Amino acid sequence: MSQTSLDTVRALYERLESTEGRFRKRLGRPLTYAEKILFLHLHDSETCDLERGQSSALFDLDRVAMQDVTAQMVMLQFMLTGRPRTAVPATIHCDHLIRARSGFADDLARAKDEHGEIYRLLEACAARYGLGFWKPGAGIIHQVVLEQYAFPGGMMIGADSHTPNAGGLGMIAIGAGGADLVEVMAGLPWGLRVPKLIGVKLTGEPRGWASGKDVILKLAGLLAAKGGTGAIIEYFGPGTRSLSTTNKSTITNMGAEVGATCSVFPYDAGMAEYLCATGREELAALTGEFGDRLRSDPEVEDEPTRFFDRVVEIDLDSLEPHIVGPHAPDRARPISKMAKDVAEHGFPDELASALIGSCTNSSYEDMGRAAHIAEQATSAGLKLATTLWVTPGSERIHKTIARDGQLDALQEAGATTLANACGPCIGQWERASGASDAPNSILTSYNRNFRRRNDGSANTLAFIASPEVVTALAFAGRLSFNPLVDSITLPGGGEFRFQPPSGDRLPGKGFEADLDGYVAPGSADERPEVHVAPDSERLQLLDSFPPWDGQDFERLPILLKAKGKTTTDQISPAGPWLHFRGHLERLSDNLFAGAMNAFTGEEGASHGEPFHAVARAHKAAGRRWVVFGDDNYGEGSSREHAAMSPRYLGCAVALAKSFARIHESNLKKQGILALTLSEPSDYGAVREDDRVSVPDLRGLAPRHPVTVRLEHADGSHEALRCTHSLTAREIEWFQAGSLLNWIREDG
Repeated sequence: MSQTSLDTVRALYERLESTEGRFRKRLGRPLTYAEKILFLHLHDSETCDLERGQSSALFDLDRVAMQDVTAQMVMLQFMLTGRPRTAVPATIHCDHLIRARSGFADDLARAKDEHGEIYRLLEACAARYGLGFWKPGAGIIHQVVLEQYAFPGGMMIGADSHTPNAGGLGMIAIGAGGADLVEVMAGLPWGLRVPKLIGVKLTGEPRGWASGKDVILKLAGLLAAKGGTGAIIEYFGPGTRSLSTTNKSTITNMGAEVGATCSVFPYDAGMAEYLCATGREELAALTGEFGDRLRSDPEVEDEPTRFFDRVVEIDLDSLEPHIVGPHAPDRARPISKMAKDVAEHGFPDELASALIGSCTNSSYEDMGRAAHIAEQATSAGLKLATTLWVTPGSERIHKTIARDGQLDALQEAGATTLANACGPCIGQWERASGASDAPNSILTSYNRNFRRRNDGSANTLAFIASPEVVTALAFAGRLSFNPLVDSITLPGGGEFRFQPPSGDRLPGKGFEADLDGYVAPGSADERPEVHVAPDSERLQLLDSFPPWDGQDFERLPILLKAKGKTTTDQISPAGPWLHFRGHLERLSDNLFAGAMNAFTGEEGASHGEPFHAVARAHKAAGRRWVVFGDDNYGEGSSREHAAMSPRYLGCAVALAKSFARIHESNLKKQGILALTLSEPSDYGAVREDDRVSVPDLRGLAPRHPVTVRLEHADGSHEALRCTHSLTAREIEWFQAGSLLNWIREDG
């Protein structure tokens, strides 16, 4: 399975004792679990600086993973490095391109027809460069990684922001841009700013309707959308042991919604049970042998404020189911407050659709609890009051719930089963004509709910809850329904009230094995050709970005001053644009299509002209340009196209009040100078017709501030003091023109 070998894992674990001892002595204190993993993977453990939130360190990683959309650009970039084969275990998962329209079989067949060119390229790249390949329909990347590759104490990155899903199995798993994966696959250590640590102490155990989903929904409300930026969220306390591995993965998956670098749970016996259930008995025995080391030192739980930069405590005994949204994952409230919010804010109460599954909530346990709700309703004579869509996370899950009856229970209630793919979660949802012409509410168990995220419509208000709550509300048909206390009138009279859901954590008969969708890496001797047709509308071989010419940036025009939340979905939208993610020139026609113009109030345009057209005019005239971002600029997915398209069309500098971690990293890797305003209020000084200069670029140095000069149309000037996070190594990338150039020339 291209799994990390047992010998490799054992060697890693055997280094734990000496690593722990060395860093306890160096820091003069015990260690948290996240620190143990990070220190175990340090490339230079003797001299590197470890100041949290300030220092940058290099890490040697255990593996990388990518999905079919991000893999296109990863492999196109990797081809330019000249490396013959990936240096670390790597996999490609075909899960993002499958559109949800009518159901599993039809949607999968249509995807294979529509995207055959992409699938053939990726399978050929996997064979040529030594990657494992998961065919369309085999499963969603994060669920498959959890089932096949994740292991306690490991460290990986993936070209998808929800890679931290593997943290539920005790792994440091970080979402990153495609160029990051190229760096690791090329055999180089990977750079990361040393994260801060947020400790979340869990006590008690979830009861009744509460689940792991509600832990992260509540935490999102407590931390807000950027509250975890630059930090690892480490869960600890007795409550961690009350959660299943897949519940933990739901929690760590959605840590991305608060900007966390990743999230992680300590090892426990439940992880060993999950490893055994997924066919990894020898690995389970190995983790058990070293289990005492695969968790924080005891002092951490006793005195957490000594070890974490922030501590949050959640009592699982009293945890109430939560619903978040619309348009933001941190707009959270307990379900008992939802009806009040619906009335006060005028949210459409009638549910237009309900959707469960995705990489976040598609486990055997999730499907079992949702099926239990459906069985109760069906037995009472109730029918669904809205459409219910079900997305299994993998073919292994799909076959197992089909065997054990959960899928029948959902389908008998009227649910439609979609392909084992991302589908509506990432905008690959072809809704019925007119479904979103007017404001409408949908409820999902997904992880992300930005405006336009699921169906491309600004009219759709997306809310998130657990699969069992979503299923219950699908029968009620109302967003304001509280299944804990409310009743539904039965067709023949009388009232029906749901009982709390239940479901087994793992299948008693074991999981159905399914490897039909997997293609193992070819041998080093197998070197099939990778062909890209010159006239392809979907794929385009890359040219290198030009290196820095050694000159300061002088009088650059401003393409965009973004107003408010600007996600990667707004910088480089998905949906139908996924079609062009392997063709940089064509894809760049979506540049800033969802961004709000602070100067004119337009979305995606400047005085009626689309931003991409304005950018192309600047590029044709030989002018580079600047973008100004608001707070947490670039939050959301790991989409490196949100950096590559601006770079391709001439962006030289991105200035913001603050950056989301992955997007800032992507900008640096593509050769864009990313600067943070020291005084966020300076953002207000920027005028539409300003010219922007960045002097003394030859003096660019780590931790040294940069002064940016604004020249107003009236001839006056203002100086903006800025900071940056560039390391000496990253400054070399900027000078080379991109990380890719640096790898080819110097790496």
